[in-house]
Amino acid sequence: MKTEKRKIGDFGENIACKFLMKRGFTLLERNYLKPWGEIDIVVIKEGIVHFVEVKTITRDFNVTRETDDYYRPEENVHPAKLQRLSRTIQTYMLERGREGDWQFDVVVVLVSKDFTRAKVQFLENIVL
Repeated sequence: MKTEKRKIGDFGENIACKFLMKRGFTLLERNYLKPWGEIDIVVIKEGIVHFVEVKTITRDFNVTRETDDYYRPEENVHPAKLQRLSRTIQTYMLERGREGDWQFDVVVVLVSKDFTRAKVQFLENIVL
């Protein structure tokens, strides 16, 4: 049985996949898992492999404006996580026999508390 957090995460990953495919990306893999890290989504576009971390949270869309102290899900992509992701990306490239260009991206999905609306932000080419 999935936890509420896992359900929200899966919902966000599904939205992120649809978002990326509408923008011309081709899905290679989801939830690539190693003991030291996980890559949520692996896609390719124009010969460049994109490793995508998805951060999803529920939000009250009735708030008229966001304040500076409002939680931003991309803040959870901290240095320790970036280090684990770097190792996981290297493993993926070796295991899959991929060579060439790649980049790391973050997709932030803000979902309404009733799961009827979502906003997506695409943060591209994050330096690891």
